[in-house]
Amino acid sequence: MKKKLMLILLIALAIMIIGCENPWMVDILDPLFKKKSIIEVVWIRPGTFIMGSPGGEIGRNYDEFQHQVKLTRGFYMSKYQVTQEQYLAVIGSNPSDFTTSPEGNSNKLPVEQVSWYDAIVFCNKLSIIEGLNPVYTILGTNNPDEWGTVPTWIDETWAAVIMNYTANGYRLPTEAEWEYACRAGTTTAFNNGSNDWQFDPVSPIAWYSANSNSSTHEVGKKLPNVWGLYDMHGNVWEWCWDWYDDDDGGAVTDPKGPASGFSRVGRGGGWFDPARDARSAFRNLRNPWHRDSYFGFRLVRR
Repeated sequence: MKKKLMLILLIALAIMIIGCENPWMVDILDPLFKKKSIIEVVWIRPGTFIMGSPGGEIGRNYDEFQHQVKLTRGFYMSKYQVTQEQYLAVIGSNPSDFTTSPEGNSNKLPVEQVSWYDAIVFCNKLSIIEGLNPVYTILGTNNPDEWGTVPTWIDETWAAVIMNYTANGYRLPTEAEWEYACRAGTTTAFNNGSNDWQFDPVSPIAWYSANSNSSTHEVGKKLPNVWGLYDMHGNVWEWCWDWYDDDDGGAVTDPKGPASGFSRVGRGGGWFDPARDARSAFRNLRNPWHRDSYFGFRLVRR
């Protein structure tokens, strides 16, 4: 007992001395202090990977330029897409079209009919509920109750949202974080090692147009990737932080996308789309006010 107490005191002292300016120390200590939450998370270690797809990948799009990305900070990512049950608990309403589950538990269906703006409201509200530092600021405040009505069209005020990347609250993943976590060390079109979506090799890991029966499905019913993340391919598209652009760029460290734009990035594919669109490198884009039944989201946090 005394040894455990001494270890805790030493860890606390290290945090006080080193603080959060040392990413290496934070990445080691953060997993020891994971708080209980309605969101089940997986710890994603920092690392370097090749983002985008090779020229010969079947179904490749022109904007999937390959380039090296280095992520210097680890992060927690939600094991599952945000569910209707979780959204209802935080927001108090459920906007989803699909409320009957093919598997029997509609609470575990991914929430959909949520815009990018709806997603960042959820992030800050959940952060406040759990005593974390909210990430997003609009109109000089991080309290979503003071942001006004969620836009359903172009809104310059909401488009100017500021992200505090170092806050420990919930947020949407950057596009690079999303692909890094989806790939989980793989370099193939899908994170199960498959390169050819034309012969249905991805059905064990994804819900898409050929096997979804035109519906979303409960999260976690397909096989996870090797890092323990479910539904990174298919079910619903997942909003990312980044404004979309098609710059081929070069090697980058901790990228967060362009400073402005017109559309936000979506990743992962969905129940409505072909397997081709669920590839790890495939990039979708939608206006941030856009809502439909094949867009949802998952969370990350420090």
